[in-house]
Amino acid sequence: MDPRLHGASEELPGARHSRRGLLNLTAWLASAACALALTAATAAPAAAPAADQPQKGGQIIIGTWNEPTQLNPVVATPAKEQRAMVASAIHDALWRLGPKGAIPNLAVEMPTVANRGISADGLTYTVKLRRDAKWHDGTPFTAKDVVFSYQALINPNVKPADVVGPAEMETMEAVDDFTVRWRMKRRYAPILTALADFYIVPHHILSKSPDLNTDPYNNRPIGTGPFVFSEWVKGSHIILQANKSYHGPGPYLDKLIFKSVPDLTVLFTQLKTGEIDVVGYQGVIIDHYNEAKTLPNVKVFAESNPDMEIFGFSHLLPMFQDRKLRQALYYGINKKPIINDVWLGLPLEADTYISRTHWAYNPKVKDAYKYDPEKAKQLLEEAGWKLGSDGIRVKDGKRLSFNNSAATGNKAREKMQLIVQQQFRQIGVEMKIDNKAPAIMWADFYRKTQFETYWGGQGRTVGPDPDYTIRLHSSQIPVKTGKGYNTMAYSNPEVDRLIDAGVQEVDQDKRKVIYQQLQELLVVELPHLPIYHSTYIDGIKATVQRFQPNPNAMAYGCWNPHEWWLRK
Repeated sequence: MDPRLHGASEELPGARHSRRGLLNLTAWLASAACALALTAATAAPAAAPAADQPQKGGQIIIGTWNEPTQLNPVVATPAKEQRAMVASAIHDALWRLGPKGAIPNLAVEMPTVANRGISADGLTYTVKLRRDAKWHDGTPFTAKDVVFSYQALINPNVKPADVVGPAEMETMEAVDDFTVRWRMKRRYAPILTALADFYIVPHHILSKSPDLNTDPYNNRPIGTGPFVFSEWVKGSHIILQANKSYHGPGPYLDKLIFKSVPDLTVLFTQLKTGEIDVVGYQGVIIDHYNEAKTLPNVKVFAESNPDMEIFGFSHLLPMFQDRKLRQALYYGINKKPIINDVWLGLPLEADTYISRTHWAYNPKVKDAYKYDPEKAKQLLEEAGWKLGSDGIRVKDGKRLSFNNSAATGNKAREKMQLIVQQQFRQIGVEMKIDNKAPAIMWADFYRKTQFETYWGGQGRTVGPDPDYTIRLHSSQIPVKTGKGYNTMAYSNPEVDRLIDAGVQEVDQDKRKVIYQQLQELLVVELPHLPIYHSTYIDGIKATVQRFQPNPNAMAYGCWNPHEWWLRK
């Protein structure tokens, strides 16, 4: 066993239906699907020159800050991004999102109107499957596996990992062993993008399971992917072996190892010393960015990402149901020291969940809340919060005091908390820091809205699509409905209406109008306080080749490990 896996973490802290409308819909579906359906040849890195052909052999160790709780991609897990890195190396989807578009995987090609994969009304999809894919135990992959995976995701007895996409399907059937067809409940513009995270699990194994939530498979999965599960030592590492019979390109490595390093400073130290080869989802923390760029044996990637850093509220608490209070708090936050001092000016300031560089962004919302402590004080006064003798505001005998939680081990977030804590104090608000270990923070404490306020990231929901259903729709409040990621428990009928309208409209220009209306509503409502859009800093050993950051993928930097190879 690699000695780099030992002793590393012992000291770590915790269209309407007119003929014209139908033609417009057909044309849009054809163009949209074709735009998305970049082939593996065009979306993958260009062929390397002869002297740079991939070399086979060796292993790569990836540092993971937050160890996954299980590896079944159809079952929920608090550490979703960390799970995605491992589970997506073991399992395949029909297609995956590369940096430039979709790459067919278990599907032969992307469905389009032109190839009759998408019906003219945009409601029926037919997908042809590969005939050469096999499960790691040698069993042939068939359409039965795809249908079973869909049924598992929508099964009310299964805690689903993510039902965006499959939840919009009315039925799915296996036409034959290598063809699946499904019917949508309604036109759903992001469906092809959503299914890039629809990983397939084996029917021949899991159809016999009495409970998918607790099945032993979850800790010893079998996929069709480029790597085969080998070993999991909880709290230490997960080892995957190369799938020698993989149907796609690669893999070139013999092993892929995910090493648990629950402190981001220690993670960077181990990158410097060569104990790990690739930093995981959390990347290089900003405190080490300048140093990382000077390391001769390390390559650094700093890439903007649609994910967003937010200050989130529990809308279950009466205090935060007051919109004027939320607005006051936003006026009381000065983002400049956060973006410029903590993050060295790298992130893009956020106004809403849609980035300023996105096609759906509404420039009217830019800088809607410039730092204005006097305006903050005025709004607090109007809301009935009067300054108390100790400098903290009081209303009806209750002090304006609340806890703010983040996951321990993230020094940048801890610095940002301290900055905002001081800024809030200046307007008469007491924010007490109550951080939790990652395994606690992102479990029921987060999923069941047990926090008062929290500081954290809010990831994309359907790749680069502007749909935000699972984050803000009232049907996606897990503490109430058991599904989704609206962990702030925010509910607004007009927000729901606009979100629903956005996903059903297939014309991009019309979608843009809808999402611009949504943004204008959100900057008034402020279900959360957007701070900035993330910059992910990846650090990898210089010998690792064909590593490629991918802001479209949940697994981000670990979306294509089958293409990685080591320069000897």
